[in-house]
Amino acid sequence: MNVLMTSYSRLSSFAQLIALLIIFVFVLALTFYATRWMAKLQKSQYKNSNINVIETFRLSNTKYIQIIKLGEKYIAIAICKDTVTVLTELEENQLELMKNTEEMNVGFQEILKKVKNMKEVNKKK
Repeated sequence: MNVLMTSYSRLSSFAQLIALLIIFVFVLALTFYATRWMAKLQKSQYKNSNINVIETFRLSNTKYIQIIKLGEKYIAIAICKDTVTVLTELEENQLELMKNTEEMNVGFQEILKKVKNMKEVNKKK
């Protein structure tokens, strides 16, 4: 009888572990799809906007210089903790804009392959 109780206890523990793993995978999947949905929602919200941040340069923890596009104008601004200051208006020909946006849409797998290739090249040296 004692062996039967021990067997039942192990089976119960195993069932609880499997249930916990299923719940964990479900929560991870739910989080993944919710994050993707929110990203698409925000991307579509900013897609038709007349305001775009072109580039950001960090000067310190609370100070940044940004180049933004407002309509058809490019403006350099300084962002501090409590203030935003317009520095100057820029012409498009003064900027080095990224024309190829495909480089920005690289997936995680491509980045991982590049890192692996870099490690293999460094090992050979």
